Amino acid sequence: MKTSQSDIQIYVACLASYNSGILHGAWIDANQDAYAIYDEVQAMLAASPVEDAEEWAIHDYEGFEGIRLSEWEGLAEVSEIAAFIAEHGEIGAELIHHLGSIEDARKALDEAYAGEYTSLVDFAEELTEQSTEIPENIRLYIDYDRMARDIEINDVFTVETGFEQVHVFWSH
Repeated sequence: MKTSQSDIQIYVACLASYNSGILHGAWIDANQDAYAIYDEVQAMLAASPVEDAEEWAIHDYEGFEGIRLSEWEGLAEVSEIAAFIAEHGEIGAELIHHLGSIEDARKALDEAYAGEYTSLVDFAEELTEQSTEIPENIRLYIDYDRMARDIEINDVFTVETGFEQVHVFWSH
């Protein structure tokens, strides 16, 4: 399931107002160019009840599928993460968690994605049956559970996005 653009937002607070005991800020669509986000931050600061407000921080966010943003996250990073999640949904966010960077997550989706399966066992069975002619008299003796464990140890990693939603990626 992909996240819609309007679901990915940050709440940016004016720190001059915050330090004066006034809550002033704005929810801003994060799935847009960093300069557009910056313009909205500047508009929020210009409307601040405290004169000459210039400092801001991210005090809340929605739609980032579990990815944590810091108060001081750069707007370019916010924009890039939001666009990636808008395009790829939960699997994109899970890949960022698993691999540690958006660049590695993008590369995994582009170059290493083997598909979505109900389980890694189903992947092992499909892989085996597509690559090998299995005689009927030994079909029942194949241990796909063990094959799946071996494949996961040596050849793939998985990302689960829900019940029976296992995304398989080649690790080499």
